[in-house]
Amino acid sequence: MNPNDTENQNAAPQAEPANDVAPEAASEADPIAVLEAEKADLKDKLLRLMADMENLRRRTEREIADARTYAVANFARDMLNVADNVRRAIESVPEEARSTAEGAFKGLIEGIDLTERDLLKTLERHGVKKLDPQGQKFDPNVHQAMFEIPNAEVPNGTVLQVVQSGYVIGERVLRPALVGVSKGGPKAAANGNGAEAADNSSAAS
Repeated sequence: MNPNDTENQNAAPQAEPANDVAPEAASEADPIAVLEAEKADLKDKLLRLMADMENLRRRTEREIADARTYAVANFARDMLNVADNVRRAIESVPEEARSTAEGAFKGLIEGIDLTERDLLKTLERHGVKKLDPQGQKFDPNVHQAMFEIPNAEVPNGTVLQVVQSGYVIGERVLRPALVGVSKGGPKAAANGNGAEAADNSSAAS
């Protein structure tokens, strides 16, 4: 055997420990990377959860506010029939008879007037307001056109007659006002609903 071969055999095993250094270093770095990834994932989940909770809080507050505002909507809608009947009773008495009324008849008329005022004030305390669109521009969001009235002296689409009063509760329409609108006058100034108002008033004919 060649003496050089023996030296080569003895030298070869000495290089093996050097090959184990890299895997050990890599294995020590992996847990840190894993922890960093878990940290980022947990942070993302936490932020998402906080956003969901904030959205839930806002939605709950909005639903509670709506419930308080609109809880009496059905009851208020039923009470509108009472308000209509009181108004009909008042309008059934001619103006001349009202001005010359005396005694018990005068007291009856005044009592009906007072009943209507108290009823409207009670509805307003619960967020229900009466619409008085006489002379206003027709608004399809809160008015319903029943017929057209030829009148060249007022802008086209102006409410000239209120057939039935309308009511709103909060920002919602409880009942649209039934109205008659003008036709044949100058075009109303466009301010958002002008064209739509004209179209709706034309559709009523």
